[in-house]
Amino acid sequence: MGIASQDAINQLSALVEEVDEPLKVTFKTIHQGYPNETLVRFLKAREWSIPKAHKMLMDCLNWRIQNHIDIILNKPIIPADLYRKIRDSQLVGMSGYTKDGHPVFAIGVGLSTYDKASVNYYVQSHIQINEYRDRVILPAASKKYGRYIGTCVKVLDMTGLKLSALNQLKLLTIISTVDDLNYPEKTDTYYIVNAPYIFSACWKVVKPLLQERTRRKVQVLQGCGRDELLKIVDYASLPHFCKREGSGSSRHSTSGSDDCFSLDHPFHQQLYNYIKQQQGQEYVALLKQGSFHVDVPEPDLEGIKIVKTIESALHKIGDLNGLNHSPSDPKIDDRCPARSTTARRRLAALVWSHSSRHAAARARGAFDEMTDGGPGDDGTFHEMIANGLRSGHIPSTRFLGEMPSFRAAFVKKENSLMQFKCFRLEE
Repeated sequence: MGIASQDAINQLSALVEEVDEPLKVTFKTIHQGYPNETLVRFLKAREWSIPKAHKMLMDCLNWRIQNHIDIILNKPIIPADLYRKIRDSQLVGMSGYTKDGHPVFAIGVGLSTYDKASVNYYVQSHIQINEYRDRVILPAASKKYGRYIGTCVKVLDMTGLKLSALNQLKLLTIISTVDDLNYPEKTDTYYIVNAPYIFSACWKVVKPLLQERTRRKVQVLQGCGRDELLKIVDYASLPHFCKREGSGSSRHSTSGSDDCFSLDHPFHQQLYNYIKQQQGQEYVALLKQGSFHVDVPEPDLEGIKIVKTIESALHKIGDLNGLNHSPSDPKIDDRCPARSTTARRRLAALVWSHSSRHAAARARGAFDEMTDGGPGDDGTFHEMIANGLRSGHIPSTRFLGEMPSFRAAFVKKENSLMQFKCFRLEE
């Protein structure tokens, strides 16, 4: 660390010493014995501008006092059945540690539904995990390794990500705003795995809006990312959805003790028991209480711009694939004429075997053969077909026989679920 950086830390530290006692108390809760390292996080988040970092820190401390964040780990979400529903719909957990001691947090972005409880409960749960990480997990790691460990890595599973994510954007914006303004610089690297086309499309437009410091933290890995992640973690610390040979999440095929999203996983058992123990004798009195309400600060201008850009990108994808049209007037994508009888027969055989673990990859190859371009062309259509074959949403009977040509489009069904509908054309 250079002289200028140390001088900035000293100046910010002097400003913190001048605050009122309640702010000093909550600052101690934040830094857990590492005040200078905590000041560095806020300085980094504001490009080492002392006035901006000071304002950010003061806003954070006041937010904590106004919302009683220091005692949020005394407020269990009860009854346990409700907490289990939250864990089943807000997929987040800790799978282990990197080889150099940093906690590995896994997030099921694509399969989180956030539909089993109120927004307040989801925000409360998110903040409790943050606080448990900062007050228990990271201090324990620092003690074990004999050096300061104040950050984690996150593995984001995009399996199942759909255009319906637009409905969850408000809640996700709330959570990201809480993190950006009150828990800055707590993540070293974001590893993106099992990324479908919709993520690639959004990332393409969002990436230029991010600061260079943030862009460097994001790594999009091939498939489930297993091989790359094993360079930084042992096999036992891999998230459950990265332990498969092929890509795709194993969310629904693992036991609770292996599924780091599950309430039965050791991390969540330890977290929930810790919160109940902190509450002590007052725990029973909470049975009649509701969620722990937290006021969410307004996102900064950069955050607002990113959210609007994501919304725009999702709407454009919906328009491209006919999702924003009525069910009776589906938009037809006719950019992919059939190329050969051999390819059509090969595809028909693949449809019948779509339950095979490698069927989706082979189907993608078949469609590459049937279209004008190679694997890199018309990614939207290819992803639609590959996912449709894998899930069984494309009816196999539509692809059997000697089809002269075909077109495919998304349609929105009455239940708002997005499924494939294939149209057979006459000669």
